[in-house]
Amino acid sequence: MKRTPFITAAVATIAMALPALAQTPEYGGTLNMVMQPEPPSLMLGLVQNGPTQMVAGNIYESLLRYDENLEPLPALAKSWTVSEDGLTYTFALQEGVQWHDGESFSSEDVKFSVDVFLRETHSRLRASLEHVESIETPDENTVVFTLKEPFGPFLGIFEAGTMPIIPKHIYEGTEFASNPMNNTPIGTGPFKFEEWRKGSFIHLVKNEDYYMEGKPYLDEVYYQIIPDGASRAVAYETGQVDVLPGGSVENFDVPRITAMENTCVTDKGWEFFGPHSWMWMNMHEGPMADKNTRKAVMHSLDREFARDALWNGLGKLATGPVSSSTRFHEADTPSIAYDPELAKEYLADSGYDGETIRLLPLPYGETWQRWAEATRQNLIETGFDVELVATDVAGWNQKVAEWDFDLAFTYLYQYGDPALGVSRTYLSSNIAKGSPWNNVSGYSNPEVDALFDKAAVSASAEERQALYTEVQNIIVDDVPVAWLLELGFPTITRCNVKDLVTTGIGVNDGLRDTWIAN
Repeated sequence: MKRTPFITAAVATIAMALPALAQTPEYGGTLNMVMQPEPPSLMLGLVQNGPTQMVAGNIYESLLRYDENLEPLPALAKSWTVSEDGLTYTFALQEGVQWHDGESFSSEDVKFSVDVFLRETHSRLRASLEHVESIETPDENTVVFTLKEPFGPFLGIFEAGTMPIIPKHIYEGTEFASNPMNNTPIGTGPFKFEEWRKGSFIHLVKNEDYYMEGKPYLDEVYYQIIPDGASRAVAYETGQVDVLPGGSVENFDVPRITAMENTCVTDKGWEFFGPHSWMWMNMHEGPMADKNTRKAVMHSLDREFARDALWNGLGKLATGPVSSSTRFHEADTPSIAYDPELAKEYLADSGYDGETIRLLPLPYGETWQRWAEATRQNLIETGFDVELVATDVAGWNQKVAEWDFDLAFTYLYQYGDPALGVSRTYLSSNIAKGSPWNNVSGYSNPEVDALFDKAAVSASAEERQALYTEVQNIIVDDVPVAWLLELGFPTITRCNVKDLVTTGIGVNDGLRDTWIAN
């Protein structure tokens, strides 16, 4: 297969991984990373799926970053204070920051991004902003958020994928979705957009005017777009790429690749996300509107087989809506275990009359395709008629956003707290066509809404745990989605690629720290 030539890092191949030593970062070099799948857009304020965040998180920034313990770190905000009553958050911004087009960044960009742009475009952030009374800019380097009531997770909403800061001078007064600058994103981050050759690569170059003195270290980054899973593995094995981000090679290739010389692997860099997979069930109309049908689907799924045979043993069986790595997880929820006979009983008690179930695989590679095929077989054995509907990433986004499916694979991030990354999937106020990241199923339960609302603003951790335990039990019994796995994603690199994963979201915002040892 003929491809655009790779640009390889100017580093010598090392026969063995060097021992960990304190080293001084070196400047220069080109980093080649696999990009799978190709993102539909790099405009992070409009699109928040995984591939977009991986690239655009190094173009755009937010006020904070987070370490692996989910503690906040400075980004566009150099410091912050919280009032004693928990209602006022004051951020002191970095000085001398420029947008990639040379315009000056200020607090007005923050206010515009949050109060105007993202309130319209970002359903997950919009839910958190319901707690915000006002956003003020007393001067060009200060932003003050005043809350309606204390909101414990508030300091967790300031990472690039959740609250990307957008240039006001480019977007104010425009139709955001059709602004031509969406094709050439302008941020404040350590790398600038240079070129996107569709189907081949995305090229970012060093931001020479970055406000952090001495950073970034790399000259440029290429995200190599390689649709075929086997070819992605070969690209690493032959030295054409230096980094395989989590999920970029098929799971069955991981043991062979990680056994190679000069290869390092880490499972860090996912702490903030807590990736949680499930199948959306379209409750708006059709077979999945029936609770017994949904329970039949849930108990049809052999998730242990999926974990062991398809995910190479990576990940854990989900017990419900909250991952075990997320605060306030409750493990003792109603059983959703694989039980084919129970599934058949639920199906017999349902209103299902044999109509074809449209199942959308997630178009992220062969592992996901195989998972969809195994799921189809599980459901056929229960008594369902199932059709797999093939799409690319853009087509999947559109079908899910427009509720044009019966079942659809997905995985979403949890962001460390149910108020930030879990409730959005189940709150009735978050039902709206046009986004594949809100309450796509159409689940509506007033008791669940009230519990989520109360838990988000409760003062004590003990009270929040009790409320979230109650809400998890209700949701699992209602089974509005079919929970699958808490996903495990290893990041594989050459051992001379240093400091690639330095935050709780890893390669999605870590390239400002990355360097290559010669």
